[in-house]
Amino acid sequence: QVQLVESGGGLVQPGGSLRLSCAASGRIFRINSMAWYRQAPGKERELVASISSDGRTRFADSVKGRFTISRDNAKNAVYLQMNSLKPEDTAVYYCNVDSWAVSGGLYNYWGQGTQVTVSS
Repeated sequence: QVQLVESGGGLVQPGGSLRLSCAASGRIFRINSMAWYRQAPGKERELVASISSDGRTRFADSVKGRFTISRDNAKNAVYLQMNSLKPEDTAVYYCNVDSWAVSGGLYNYWGQGTQVTVSS
């Protein structure tokens, strides 16, 4: 079993910045892809950004040029740097990880979510 702990959410004014962190722990053999999703009230959960094991990144069109994603393999951690935040970025942000188990097999895990609110 793998646990994901997120941090860094909060209230920020439009145009501000936040950095989300997610650390994985537990029975990890090797982490494959890592990603951030978000879900706003009344909307479906959507992919914000992802990063592969070899560092390839992908972003939702709505955040390109404003958000960056990075990972620290030694710490089994993933980060989301969010700049030029807009009210429409308000959502609960979830960390998502694909991890190879010691016993074999690739499993998907979700964090508990962290609230990001962009408001003046």
